[in-house]
This record gives sequence, C-alpha cells and structure tokens, in this order.
Amino acid sequence: MKRILLPTDFSEDSFNAIQYALQLMQSETCTFVLLHTYTPPMISTHTMLDSSAVWSIQKSVEDNARRNLDDLSEKLQLDFPNTKHSFKTRVSFNLLVPEMGEVVLKDRIDLVIMATQGATGAKEIFLGTNTMYAIKHLKIPVLAVPARYSYQIPKQILFATDYSASKGNLFFSLLRDLAQTHRSHIQILNSYFGVPLRDSQIAFKDYLNTYFKDIIHIFHVVDGKEVLDAIEHFESENTIDLLVMVHNKHNFFENLLFNPTINKIVYHTKVPFLVIPSIKQN
Repeated sequence: MKRILLPTDFSEDSFNAIQYALQLMQSETCTFVLLHTYTPPMISTHTMLDSSAVWSIQKSVEDNARRNLDDLSEKLQLDFPNTKHSFKTRVSFNLLVPEMGEVVLKDRIDLVIMATQGATGAKEIFLGTNTMYAIKHLKIPVLAVPARYSYQIPKQILFATDYSASKGNLFFSLLRDLAQTHRSHIQILNSYFGVPLRDSQIAFKDYLNTYFKDIIHIFHVVDGKEVLDAIEHFESENTIDLLVMVHNKHNFFENLLFNPTINKIVYHTKVPFLVIPSIKQN
C-alpha cells in the first residue's frame, strides 16, 4: 500500500493536483493524506492583548479548515469512487513545509503530490516556493503538477539523468512501478559537453538497462546542450507525459533549483515533474 501526501490550500490548482494523484494511482491501493496548514490572520495590537479573542480566531480558522477538508474528502470519494483508496485529513497550525516533514515521518509517507504555480511566460512554469522547498528538504519523492494540467496517462516518461545516482536508491521502484502500471515507455536522456562518461556513470547506465529490463526504455544522448535546453528540445519533438529527475546535491539540479542568486526558479516544462531524492538506504 502506498501512502501519499496531498497538500491543499483549497485553490483550483491544488484541487487539480489532487485529481491528478487519484487518477495516476487509480490501480494502486493507497491512503491519501489531505493536509492543510494555516497561520493566524493579522489582528490588531488591542485584540492581541485579549488571549481569549486570539484563541477564538484561531479556533474558528481551524474549524473552518476541518470542514473544508471533510467536504473535499467527501467530494473526492464521490467523484473518484475507488475501493482501493482511503483518505485521512490533517489540519495544522504551522508553516506548510515543516508540517509536511512531520507528517511524512508520522504517517510514513511514500510520495508527495502537489501543485506548482503558473507563470505568465509563454512556456514557463514557476515551481512555487513551497514546492521548491519540499523538493529540497523532504527525503521522499515529490511530484509537482503544473497549474491547469489535464490528466494524461503517463505513456511516455522522460527521465533526464547525468548517471550520477546511486544503485542503492530504493526510490527508483516508484518510477518502475508507475511505468509497469501504465505500460509506459521510459526515454532516458543524458546531456553533456563532449566529456565522456566516467566509469561510475557507465556502470549506472548499465544498471538502469538491467533495472528497466521489463519496460521499454531507450537511451538518448545530447551533446553540447544545457540540460534544460536538451529537455525542452526533446519535449518539442516528442510527446512526454511525465518528467523525472534525481535530486543529487551539488549537481546541475541543485544548482538549477536552489542557486541563491536566482530570485524565481523557472522550469521549462508543461508536464508533471517527479523529483526523486538522491538516495534511500535500507
């Protein structure tokens, strides 16, 4: 059974991501944890002196959030009836990412599926601040769903890699399970600048070839392009339903997403984006 965390702020984008999750996992036995976090609204100094008033406001916000979560859970079960799916709800007075970390540990979450924020650029999607920090700080896979993305069966999966991941990473089973369930083809893309693969990279490529032996997979090499350019070019010439990358600290992905000089992180994709942590040991 998979345990999947679904954060929501009750927006259309978060609801869309939740719908995507239920459809993606329709064949899997899953427990979905619906999570909403809140912080108190701004109140005047005079009101803050009255502790009972502060408590009353916080209690009202919490009660309203619980009602909204219960309504959401009921709606999902009506719209997507599935005997393999069950739901839990969590409401917390906390910031989202720290609370997600606590829920991941408490409920032994396997995967987070959450929304991104839409950008105004023609082909750009900004990963929301919470999504970026979830990817960086949570030690489990995060699947980011673009705003207004309509569910498509992930028949074609693009796995962009520099072949620097570890063979001991148990999270690769998630990618393999998705591909087997949906009978997907995995397109494995490597982008480089004329530097041959190291022995360790060649070994990992061979490992992937064996690991995905029961799944149709094809290796692609792009020379002389940055990874984003290579991905964008590949997507422009091929239909891709899911993009997958491994978050290796200090590699191109870390630099791309978390360089402190970058004010807004732009990722050129219109499809859901699964980020796998660099390693999970037994």
